[in-house]
Amino acid sequence: MWASGLAALLTELPPGQAAFDHVARAPLVLPSMTPRPGYLKSATDAAFGTSFIRITDPGREMIPGVACMAAYCTHRYSSAQAWNADQTLLVIANGCQGLCFLDGRTYRPLFHRHVADECEWHPTNPDLMICVEANRLYQWAPRSDTKALLYAPNGYSNLQFGPFKGNPSNDGHRLVLRATNRASRSIAFAYDIAAMKRYPDIALDKLPGKNGYCTISPSGRFIACFQTTIGGVETAFIFTIDGVLLRHWDEHHRPGHGDMTLDADGHDVYVGISKADPDKYHVIKRRLEDGAVTDLVPYGEAQHASIRNTNLPGWVFLTFAGTHSEIAAHPSWAPFYQEVIALRIDGSGSVRRIVQTRNATYDYWSEAHASPSPDGTQVIWSSNWGHAGGPVADFVATVPWQESDFTARPPH
Repeated sequence: MWASGLAALLTELPPGQAAFDHVARAPLVLPSMTPRPGYLKSATDAAFGTSFIRITDPGREMIPGVACMAAYCTHRYSSAQAWNADQTLLVIANGCQGLCFLDGRTYRPLFHRHVADECEWHPTNPDLMICVEANRLYQWAPRSDTKALLYAPNGYSNLQFGPFKGNPSNDGHRLVLRATNRASRSIAFAYDIAAMKRYPDIALDKLPGKNGYCTISPSGRFIACFQTTIGGVETAFIFTIDGVLLRHWDEHHRPGHGDMTLDADGHDVYVGISKADPDKYHVIKRRLEDGAVTDLVPYGEAQHASIRNTNLPGWVFLTFAGTHSEIAAHPSWAPFYQEVIALRIDGSGSVRRIVQTRNATYDYWSEAHASPSPDGTQVIWSSNWGHAGGPVADFVATVPWQESDFTARPPH
């Protein structure tokens, strides 16, 4: 589990210095020449010495009678958890004609399920997923393919889990449902599964712009709704669980393409990529309750942030796009391209460089969308392995942690 050499690069800042100043001094590495491994074959990343394995085979039969698409066969998204709570199962959602479930450690296909609803793994119960369809919320046990109704609200239709970017609270009790009410208005509300309680509606059509999605914070105390206005400006509205507006982040995408966690002080925070001044194209952390921003990574090619490592809080997994020549030509930029790193969100500048993704820019499906396992020991990403327009498969790397990485773990 412990690594050595460049793969174990841990960088520490003296107190009082900005973390991104130190991150900017990390070495720029050459492109990895690691050949694309065969299906279910292990390999070693030439740049960082990290072990990884290819776990899908686009265009080939995964399970008798079930073949993945030739173009792509991948997990769903960076902020969606691929593994269940005990990491015995892993779900492939894109290109699999439903959901394909793999063994969470060997990655061998186990079974396939047809489901058109939005489902996310329960964060603490490994047997269950939390699912939403048009008129109900239910829990689903994929192995036995059994469902149990949790909530079917009267007077609401078009229920959605986010959509697509929603997650439950860390205890699995609360989530946000987007819906249409009797008056045909777009609304969102929080629901507590354990308490069987619906919280007040938020009138999304009274907010500026068009709603993209809403989600609950990890603590279950806040609701975040993201609206896109004319001109493509994406702003965020932060509400209490009771639907009272706390904050409006009116800057564009500050941040976005990210994920939420609890920091060391117990605050709900969103970590992602800013697309507005004064930290445009930096990775930032923003506190939900007051909007306070911490700059984590300087200007660069960060593409997605994921904190699905819910049992190893305090770290964000970042996916970088770009090319070696582009980053080499801009020495002031963050020195990462086509790479997955783990970064402490406490501002210390501690970094784990994990693997080069070998992504040639082509389309949405060719983006890496790296997402860690709940305990943070594994990370899944997608890649066309340097061939633009080529088949996009999923890969899993073993994260090269150090013992010191686990000495200061924030509460959750």
